[in-house]
Amino acid sequence: MITYLYWIATFGAAVLTLFLLGSAKQWKFGVIGGLLILFGSSLAYYFHYQQVFVKQYGGVMSISVPEGQLHLSTTWKDDNLWVENYDPSTHTCYFNEYSKSNLLEGKVIIKNCHPVLPNTVIAQ
Repeated sequence: MITYLYWIATFGAAVLTLFLLGSAKQWKFGVIGGLLILFGSSLAYYFHYQQVFVKQYGGVMSISVPEGQLHLSTTWKDDNLWVENYDPSTHTCYFNEYSKSNLLEGKVIIKNCHPVLPNTVIAQ
């Protein structure tokens, strides 16, 4: 629901900018301003607000586990989603901060990791 309100406000601001500047015979600046609002709002949503909306107001967000890895856990730290996966072929655990942009993304690699998984036996 909050996502719909965000996009309604974004499109409203873009159209308002278009018509306010258009009524002043500045159609070129109105179109440019409206497009800048749409572009900036899209970037802000994609890189930041989607996780904030999902965590604080409910919503849907999909991520995928890399091929060959097993998902162990997921947790929130502030407004950032951290995902822990396990690669059984290398016995390595990856604790990644999820970010669509892969910018300023944290990562912790735990080598020689042997998580306790159901139906598994760890050979020593």
